[in-house]
Amino acid sequence: MQSIGLKPILILIALSFIWGSSFILIKKGLIAYSPMELACLRVSISAIAFSPLFFKFYKSIPADKWKYLLLVGLTGSAFPAYLFAYAETGLSSSVTSVLNSLSPLWTLLIGVVIFSKKFRGIELLGVLTGLVGTLLLLLYGDDTSFVFSLFFGAMAILATICYGTSSNVVESKLKGLSSVTISAISFCMIGPPAILYLFLGTDFVTVAQTHEYALASLGFITILALFGTVLATVIYFHLLQITDAVFASMIAYLIPIVGVGWGLLDGETITIFHFLAMTLILGGVYLTKRK
Repeated sequence: MQSIGLKPILILIALSFIWGSSFILIKKGLIAYSPMELACLRVSISAIAFSPLFFKFYKSIPADKWKYLLLVGLTGSAFPAYLFAYAETGLSSSVTSVLNSLSPLWTLLIGVVIFSKKFRGIELLGVLTGLVGTLLLLLYGDDTSFVFSLFFGAMAILATICYGTSSNVVESKLKGLSSVTISAISFCMIGPPAILYLFLGTDFVTVAQTHEYALASLGFITILALFGTVLATVIYFHLLQITDAVFASMIAYLIPIVGVGWGLLDGETITIFHFLAMTLILGGVYLTKRK
């Protein structure tokens, strides 16, 4: 890993607060809307916010980059938006935020398997340690059965696999594009289908008109989209480009601390197993980065 200065560290801390707050915002958005409605709203609002930049930059995109931009849009935004929302219908926001910490492990594994990066023995130990922490969290981290937690936990884990894929694609295939360009183009590619499905394939309009918490939930989702998606995505892609995928994914160290903190403030039950599992997962992340 290249030498890291103060600027990337400050960006990492700010980004961790923004993304760490996403899980409580998802929880509040789900009060009125379904996971699919929430995901479509999140992607749609983000795409609309990015649309002026899309028309500014799209002519400068090399033809061979469009497929990678679409892949980043799907794996870095569209799929995780739904998967995390669906996961929180069965798991607390605290547990979901801790599971998000698996992202660096998948960044490593996908980098090794698909992008031919080097792999060391201690990194394998880190992956196994993170797996133990994940199983502990799903066994004891929520007041539900293991099968129930495993099912919804799998949604969050799939989302982290998507993040690991997106990080590697940005680092390996899109180095020549600015973070703003990557964000604007990738979101606007997935935005129109999300908008169409929101109005034609869901009950969004009815819910918005009839649910007593509809306006408040929409407000939380809007904050989630503009800050937790639009602003955070630009910052994250910039961080990837001034460092690398593994350093940028270290945000996973800080996100669960913020997420668990919001869970405590919202009255969620936090047990010793949350902290033990988080320690194991983050310990695994540390081992994968240890020189």
